[in-house]
Amino acid sequence: MMRCIQLAKNGLGTTYPNPLVGSVVVYKDKIIGEGWHKQSGKSHAEVNAINSVKDQELLMKATIYVNLEPCSHFGKTPPCANLIIEKGIKNVVIGSKDPNPKVSGKGLELLKENSCNVIQGILEKECNDLNKRFFTFFVKKRPYIILKWAETPDGFISPKFKTKKKPVWITNKKSRQLVHQWRSQEQAILVGTTTVIKDNPCLTTRDWNGSSPIRVVIDKRLKIPFEATIFDCNIKTIVVTEIKKENKLNLTYEIIDFSKNISHQICDLLCEYKVQSLIVEGGTKTLQTFINHNFWDEARVFRGTALFDEGTKAPSIKGQKISETKIEQDFLKILLND
Repeated sequence: MMRCIQLAKNGLGTTYPNPLVGSVVVYKDKIIGEGWHKQSGKSHAEVNAINSVKDQELLMKATIYVNLEPCSHFGKTPPCANLIIEKGIKNVVIGSKDPNPKVSGKGLELLKENSCNVIQGILEKECNDLNKRFFTFFVKKRPYIILKWAETPDGFISPKFKTKKKPVWITNKKSRQLVHQWRSQEQAILVGTTTVIKDNPCLTTRDWNGSSPIRVVIDKRLKIPFEATIFDCNIKTIVVTEIKKENKLNLTYEIIDFSKNISHQICDLLCEYKVQSLIVEGGTKTLQTFINHNFWDEARVFRGTALFDEGTKAPSIKGQKISETKIEQDFLKILLND
């Protein structure tokens, strides 16, 4: 099962809206086939694993392992449970039950009804964690939310004064490249009005090879000048506002009620777009809004070496620290919401 998880991770950032799935076929304690789901619309992990077995006759004597319940419905590809049955594989070991109502338990039932020996719940915690985005989307009805910011040793997120409309870097180049890698793994990224006006960010993966996330911008009164980089229409961008405005190619305006819970409404909105994960990279006001309403799952906080003496204070957050690593002179702390 650990090998399934390892294989599945290869698809991080490329399988949305599908989950991360890896599969191995074992005969006499030896792996004879393996595969993972690489992209939505392409073959699922079980199909790739089964097709990689050179001697297909061995399948009837083999065991197939998969970290998530095999699907039993027709989507962009045929059901994996049906293929397992057709190939005569009688032993199936599963990590997690699929939370998607289209699948949930139906794949297990179909396999059992066709005389398959099904074992489930193997390394279930690890398998659930692998697909934390997928599970959060279907169980909590919102995206998996990652808060990210960089702060100085004296606790500031930005300086009091700036002379240019671009970021003032707190962290080093390696840390910034890591952030771009994270962006390639998630579906959307969110910032507030002030961040865009002061920094004019691209919010892309320009320092990493991967797809850029959907840009989500909070702009209540449409104060951001249209010359801002986020309006270049190269990447799908959603502006959350209270003012109605005509949509353009790759640029959509969505109206919410700013007198109510903003983070909740944004999560509901992103669920309509089938967004399973969101990085919040805004300033303190935006980040604190999500923290105060308890709409976050993970916080990734850099501490650099720059000193501002005065400026905008970093967000206040409490959570379970699961790691702290050093990246040259920077420190990266990761917190989980208790």
